[in-house]
Amino acid sequence: MDNKDVKIIALVGMSGSGKSTAIDYLTDRKIPKVYFGGIIYKAMAEAGIERTEDGVSERLFREQIREKEGKDFVVKRAIQEAKNLINAGQKRIVLDGVYSWTEYKILRKEFPTEMTVIAVVAPKALRRKRLAERPERPFDAKAAAERDQSEIENLEKGGPIAIADYYLDNSGTIEELYERFDKILREIGFIQ
Repeated sequence: MDNKDVKIIALVGMSGSGKSTAIDYLTDRKIPKVYFGGIIYKAMAEAGIERTEDGVSERLFREQIREKEGKDFVVKRAIQEAKNLINAGQKRIVLDGVYSWTEYKILRKEFPTEMTVIAVVAPKALRRKRLAERPERPFDAKAAAERDQSEIENLEKGGPIAIADYYLDNSGTIEELYERFDKILREIGFIQ
């Protein structure tokens, strides 16, 4: 596998930070993504478990499958998807959904020079407002707080955010987010 000139961005962040907006910005530019959540959804379908509107079935399955199959359950499959893209000639890839410290360490070992971790960050109050107003699976303040706690305690989500190579502030307008993101992307040579 020739990883020469390959650049991989792993976007991390808490719920409501704007990761999906940043990822959509890249996929709209035809940059392929490896979607960690999609790996979970596929495994849920294979196990005959339906996704619930409140996201509880997904959260429980994600925690249970990592407990049963290992914390590397999702990342092993994501690495294979990324390698398949590289083997097909892709030089730019985005990883959508790196959650845990375990996943981060495995990815860093697999792609030591290719991967840049960018944490999308926003104040907690703003994240909660976004989660309450989103059209798909809105969360009230209590549900958002429970999700934050679950992701930090059960999924080790804080580690990859704390160790990120760059922080992308998403506390302003979408245009400001894109400008800040482009600056980082140019700095790391992901775009011209």
